[in-house]
Amino acid sequence: MSGNTEWNDANLDHTSKLSAISPSDPLEDAEPGLSSQDRRAIENLPPRSALLIVRKGPNLGARFLLDSETTIAGRHPKSEIFLDDVTVSRKHAAFVRDGDGFLVRDLGSLNGTYVGKDRVDEARLHAGQDVQIGKYRLTYHPFPGTV
Repeated sequence: MSGNTEWNDANLDHTSKLSAISPSDPLEDAEPGLSSQDRRAIENLPPRSALLIVRKGPNLGARFLLDSETTIAGRHPKSEIFLDDVTVSRKHAAFVRDGDGFLVRDLGSLNGTYVGKDRVDEARLHAGQDVQIGKYRLTYHPFPGTV
């Protein structure tokens, strides 16, 4: 043992009682890393739209609105979602409206597009899923009430 007297002097015959706290904001519980501004942005999304929030990589915290039939993400400066990093292809992926939601489609990128940990050619997105494009990890948040 290390001889830490605080640990040795602790009362190990006692269990502390912790009180439960009722959730006040369901979006905060579903996605604890969201800021209050992110939660407001999601709550105020127009119908048939979604928000991608950068959770890892350059531009951490950046938000991208998906509100058209097709939105291209890539390193090309004219991409609707400009991801400026060498791990991202010029035209890397497309976010395509599919009913009330979106799917992501890889556009033949060198490093691939991932949903969760799975490399995909195309996948329907669900609330809270992560999309990995190069160094960027973006979390998908659809219009509230959309699956």
